Amino acid sequence: MNKIERTMQVIRDQINSKKLREGARLLSVRQMATQLNHSVSTVVEAYARLVAEDLIESRAGAGFFVCSKVVKNPIVEPSYAYHREIDPLWISRQSLEAPADMLKPGCGWLPKNWMPEQSIRKALKMASRLDAELLTNYATPHGHLGLRQLIARKKQSNDLHVNANQICLTGSGTHAIDLVLRLLVKPGDLILIDDPCYFNFHAILKAHHLQAIAVPFNENGPDVERFAEALQFRPKLYLTNTGIHNPTGAVLTTQIAYQIAKLAEQADMTIVEDDIFADFEHSPAPKYAALAGLEKVIHIGSFSKTLSAAIRCGYIISHSEQIQALIDLKIATHFSCSQLNEEIVYLALTDSSYPKHLEWIKNHLIEAMNQTIKRLALLNIKPWIIPRGGIFLWCALPDQLDAGEISKICLQHQVVLAPGNSFSESKQARHFLRFNVAQCNDKRIYDVLEIAIQQVLAQSRSPTVNLM
Repeated sequence: MNKIERTMQVIRDQINSKKLREGARLLSVRQMATQLNHSVSTVVEAYARLVAEDLIESRAGAGFFVCSKVVKNPIVEPSYAYHREIDPLWISRQSLEAPADMLKPGCGWLPKNWMPEQSIRKALKMASRLDAELLTNYATPHGHLGLRQLIARKKQSNDLHVNANQICLTGSGTHAIDLVLRLLVKPGDLILIDDPCYFNFHAILKAHHLQAIAVPFNENGPDVERFAEALQFRPKLYLTNTGIHNPTGAVLTTQIAYQIAKLAEQADMTIVEDDIFADFEHSPAPKYAALAGLEKVIHIGSFSKTLSAAIRCGYIISHSEQIQALIDLKIATHFSCSQLNEEIVYLALTDSSYPKHLEWIKNHLIEAMNQTIKRLALLNIKPWIIPRGGIFLWCALPDQLDAGEISKICLQHQVVLAPGNSFSESKQARHFLRFNVAQCNDKRIYDVLEIAIQQVLAQSRSPTVNLM
């Protein structure tokens, strides 16, 4: 807290404790500066900010006074819906609403101390010095040219050769998916998804009133036979993760990717590949966009996982005609994305430390993955596969225990988990949990898990009493 903020807090405390009542006159700027041993300019700025907050008011020639009607916002402690139904938004709500000291092995992001804070601060400082238009104006429809050119260059490592005009920047990866669905489908349409798949896919489909066929996802990709069978129902598109799959951590093989791309082409169906975990890959996985081209594949990504979730920015890659249609839709529904966010992301990504940061993350994830597997093994919680990279570990619980019940008990002990059926359209994953290995370093997680497992086991073994 700097001197200006401390000055403001002194006055807030005096108002809250009734030392300064409504309509009371504050000390003059010079008197307050002397009392707090601050400069006059510090107190002037503090008073000005409190005026902007409507806590105090300036009266010409008389000084500063506490506003006659100070509205006090009650502090509401978050309430956790322990018994809320486990639905696709359960994990998001519990993770996003949790206080900072709550443990979140079920969330989908890295710990704050894993993120490139100094690069972001450096980018913020550099952006603040740029032309005023960047700070005040709307972004261009396509988005930041330099960032789009950078994305195009990076995609060459995936054999995906595009130009900047085939890329549209969005507010986030989720925003990108929303725009694509708005453009390509209408309520009641049928699409294909993986089973299991990213839980927010289910929430997005519900918001768009779409129907879904869930295709089983194996350790090498979707089940090809089941995928082919589903095509008889003429789905409009296939929404999937490529690269590192969420939640399983599996990686699509070239053979499976080629077969799926061929089937989709024969069915005249669009593939929408969400590739937001690409920067966690140790070697590039096959991408549908590279195999089948952009006429029938839309490629989506973002920067929230390895750079910052606070500075929201995503992108869509498609053929030029479709990008133009998506831009029109973006303007109609969102008007413009944040030009400032795009500039900050560009500056951070082009900082010389960023490649080293990615290598640091990948190396630490290997260590975290190994440690998490060992610790879970002591509880007889076993991974479905051993991932080749990424942050997720998809695990089966012992004795076919219900992950939803385990998750609710753990939540009461300040641990947020990710129960399997949140990811499954078929509801065939009730015995699975998804762990974020980067968030699994705290011993309390395993202690709470052990308590929950023992409690659910005891309940399952309790004899039932027949009252008839």
